[in-house]
Amino acid sequence: MASCLIALGSNLGDRHAALEQAVELLRQHPDVELAACSRWHETAAVGGPTEQASFLNGAALLHTSLSPANVLTVLQLIENQLGRQRDVRWGPRAIDLDLLLYERQVLDTDRLQLPHPRMAWRRFALQPAAEVAADMVHPTIGWTVSRLLEHLDTAANYVALAGSIGVGKSVLAERLAIETSARLVREPLDLKHLATFYADPSSHARQTELEFLRQRTEALAADDTAWTERSVLSLSDFWYDQSAAFARVWLPAAEYPAFRQQWCEARRHVVRPKLLVLLEASADALFDRVQRRGRRCEQHLTAEQLGSIAASIRHEVRETYEGPLLVASADDFDATYRETLAAIEAMR
Repeated sequence: MASCLIALGSNLGDRHAALEQAVELLRQHPDVELAACSRWHETAAVGGPTEQASFLNGAALLHTSLSPANVLTVLQLIENQLGRQRDVRWGPRAIDLDLLLYERQVLDTDRLQLPHPRMAWRRFALQPAAEVAADMVHPTIGWTVSRLLEHLDTAANYVALAGSIGVGKSVLAERLAIETSARLVREPLDLKHLATFYADPSSHARQTELEFLRQRTEALAADDTAWTERSVLSLSDFWYDQSAAFARVWLPAAEYPAFRQQWCEARRHVVRPKLLVLLEASADALFDRVQRRGRRCEQHLTAEQLGSIAASIRHEVRETYEGPLLVASADDFDATYRETLAAIEAMR
């Protein structure tokens, strides 16, 4: 029998009755054993239309002989039986049943993603989940459910945006900062210096990357008292570890190990994000964006270089980042904005 973690929610009609009915239908299924059910937690609606009623949320731990796809089918049949409508994304719903974890399986199909792609930063999912499955492991992050919840409780209230040159980090950060009244930490940029660097990277790479490392370390210094004010969100339009990613692209291979050692030492003294948002676009799309914004300092950049930077950042995320990660496409700015804003709201 496999263990799986289910999230339950309702914000229409008799919420308590709907949740209890869903649990009873799960209990009655011949291929499902209901191992534990959490208390019901009242939470504000996140994302979707404004002025929604609050939710009752909970979690259930199941043991089952069903495959993940068949578990999803069972959940959807129960939702349909209890009057679930799917007219508006994140809209009001009589019942919502999500498959969060199935053992340590990782799936990515049109119908089902495992682990659930947003569970790692959703407090309304993690709080009840920790009551019934505290030791279940998120297979891509490697943390238990209880550690994910502890991260939301203890990490600095800080979201970092990552991505290649031209992907739109600064524009997204500015709009999010306005909407959330966040403290915006901007990437230190000297366009005149960048023009010299991009024109001849081989001659200026080491000096430039060391200067950027110094500036990023100063901007994100962990001993800055601003990080201790948990009621204020901080947003940065850069990610500290992009220093290593950019240096991998620009520095000669023989010089990179020494730079990485300096970066590793400096990294111990900077604040780590509660959530990392990775913006992605193709090399050609990045090149088009850079050309359209028309900065003279970037006229020497090629699509190949921009694609290499994007690939190096993805590599750094895989190799060094620990914690919740939201990967979003830069092709639809409004959708990415709504997704990121909902993630920020869900962490509160």
